[in-house]
Amino acid sequence: MKTAFTEKEFDVFLTPGLDERMELIRERIQPVFRSLGEELVPYLERELDEELYLHIAKHARRSVNPPKDTWMAVSPNKRGYKKLPHFQVGLWDDHLFIWVAFIYELPEKQNIAREMIESFDQVVKILPEDGWISVDHTKKEAKKISEMNEGDFLHVLERFENIKKAEFLAGRRINKESDIVSDPDQLIPLIKETFKELIPLYKLALTAQQK
Repeated sequence: MKTAFTEKEFDVFLTPGLDERMELIRERIQPVFRSLGEELVPYLERELDEELYLHIAKHARRSVNPPKDTWMAVSPNKRGYKKLPHFQVGLWDDHLFIWVAFIYELPEKQNIAREMIESFDQVVKILPEDGWISVDHTKKEAKKISEMNEGDFLHVLERFENIKKAEFLAGRRINKESDIVSDPDQLIPLIKETFKELIPLYKLALTAQQK
């Protein structure tokens, strides 16, 4: 049971062609996601005291361009995750990401953003100092939390509230060259630690959804 990633998994994104890359994603990366899910889903269920489900990205809408990244998600809905706050682990060609994710398909996106803005001081304290923020899950670019000031954070949250396609993902990114990525004894604890740090943000969003 493989629960970490090697160069072989990252090399998948060098393969041209949709069908060819998807075949390698299914063959090399998704089995690792399934193994990680066996560790992470029960862990999050204990932390959150709710039933959760593993989802592995299918990239089903693609017809021409091969995916530039791929991921697994954990959410409280058996049928899907995109319309709910959820947790993600995934790969781009040069790094691994660990997110709590609030993406544009959330029906209560504005309410969640408003709750975060109103709880701004609390949100800033939750975020890991060595963490990252992404405003679009479809793009590799992200910002280091250590390089952002309060005005930057507020701008991200206001954009998340006011722009339909804007998103908010927070967590950690680990360079593929890092020993952590290929060592399950380091990777799994780091993912768990990151998720635990971000659970208060997840719960804040759930509260906003129920208002």
